[in-house]
Amino acid sequence: MNSTDIDQIIESLRKSNFQDKKKIFEILRNEIPIHSIENDWNTKAEIILEAIYRSPDLTKRGIRGIIAEASFKYYVIDKLENFKDITPVGNFPYDFLLQSDEGNIKIQVKMQRLKAHKPMMANEGYRILSPDKYVVETQKTRGGTDQKTNEDTRPYRFGEFDILAVSMHPSTNDWSKFNYTVSNWLLEREDKPEQLLKFQPVAVESNDDWTDNFHIVVQWYRSNITKKIQK
Repeated sequence: MNSTDIDQIIESLRKSNFQDKKKIFEILRNEIPIHSIENDWNTKAEIILEAIYRSPDLTKRGIRGIIAEASFKYYVIDKLENFKDITPVGNFPYDFLLQSDEGNIKIQVKMQRLKAHKPMMANEGYRILSPDKYVVETQKTRGGTDQKTNEDTRPYRFGEFDILAVSMHPSTNDWSKFNYTVSNWLLEREDKPEQLLKFQPVAVESNDDWTDNFHIVVQWYRSNITKKIQK
């Protein structure tokens, strides 16, 4: 089939009504998988999506988190120049490890928090935080206890990652939008200052603490500026 024939088919589809398009789509779907996971799991993408749709909120929250990670790779990492993704396989306190001539950078990706299906404000996490900022929860998904110290392993420690990338999808409805800050600028726990505070305020718009530009946050990180984000 040459390009002219294909163009004619496309033009014919454009003029077709919805029902005819749907019938053609169903025929093509039986022959063309959307993703390799359909073959791996021996099922259809539609069934996987239906399972997600029927799942409880806790499951959907976890899935949104991994969508945020995949979106960060697709919209940000894959478009970067002078960086190489060298993320190792396994469980680490960071989601991505990027390599460049100026050194490696560890990035943790988190979702802006929702509450009652609405963007959660910072003062809803802690009353000392601003009501004019959003909030992100900075702790590990799975809990546990350190066998040597008997301490909770969910909190992150300073130094475990370099940059925090927050998916702003809950407030923007756009998976390509992220806000960034330097991990050492994040607020610490009063009782354990070596650990990150569970809830961190996220600026609605870019300022001196948060930026929506990945290259700017890399500059901030490499500047070694010592400061803390505003509450």
